[in-house]
Amino acid sequence: MTLDDLRVFVAVCRAGSLSAVARQLDRTQSAVSQHVKRLERETGVSLLERRARGVVPTHAGRVLWDAAADGIAGLDLALRRLGDLVNGDSGSVRVTTGGTTVRHFMSEAIVAFRQQYPKVNLEFQTETSSRSCFDALAPDDLDLAWVTIGSPVRGIEQRPVVDLPWVLAVRADDPLARRTRIDVADLAGIRLIRLPQNSTSGARLDAAFAELGIRSSSDTGVADWDTALLLAELGLGHAVVPALPGRQIPGDDGPLRLVPIPRLPPLPVGWAVRRWDALTPLAQVFADTVASHCKEKAADARGWWHARPADTHQ
Repeated sequence: MTLDDLRVFVAVCRAGSLSAVARQLDRTQSAVSQHVKRLERETGVSLLERRARGVVPTHAGRVLWDAAADGIAGLDLALRRLGDLVNGDSGSVRVTTGGTTVRHFMSEAIVAFRQQYPKVNLEFQTETSSRSCFDALAPDDLDLAWVTIGSPVRGIEQRPVVDLPWVLAVRADDPLARRTRIDVADLAGIRLIRLPQNSTSGARLDAAFAELGIRSSSDTGVADWDTALLLAELGLGHAVVPALPGRQIPGDDGPLRLVPIPRLPPLPVGWAVRRWDALTPLAQVFADTVASHCKEKAADARGWWHARPADTHQ
């Protein structure tokens, strides 16, 4: 039984697939399978149950998975801290997140962190969804993931940072642009620019619409919030998106308006990690710096919404 055997086994349990781990590690599926078989020979028990769409750990496999995951996380933390002792403040922080997240949530925090730790290497890995970010954390070579907070994920700890209110993005010449708030009745029958259905934010919005009895049509779909805002500005439909703290709020003289929708529950976003107590000190400082800046910008945005004048519609 080797450390590599345990690392591969933990990765397979998290991914639920031998072939997915083989791709992640750039190995053959047979090589990945050999790691698991060696563990099964040495423990004398079956560790994985093969199913039509992958594998799941047996009861014995879950026992080993939990113990191995905790041990590997602790060992990785020790190795990273030893590296920090050798390199001083020239370690690294590795983050996975969506393609536009850095601009909206982290830009000012990155500058502040860099000024404090000029020798630290910041690495960003782009993923297309929160689920992809969770998967990227599994191989143990990334520190943090910035995600939309959703349902619990085994082996992952999620920590909300800010709640983003939903807004309706419309062209300035749209009748709804004159509102200071959007009611549920206003959303009935709108032509919606859809967020991805497989995304956490899209799923939360669909659930909120269903609970409130809102029905809308859609002939346009997008992969991210920025594209939804652009298409709304071009008049291709209405976009319901979260009010991003790092984005300048459109004023009365521009082509786009963002109108709050108070009845929709806010969208929580924040950090996901394998284990908070296994983060390196540098990763912890970076996470705290981003959280502090996000909360400050979110508070400024709330102040702007509350300061808006009364509705002008009849």
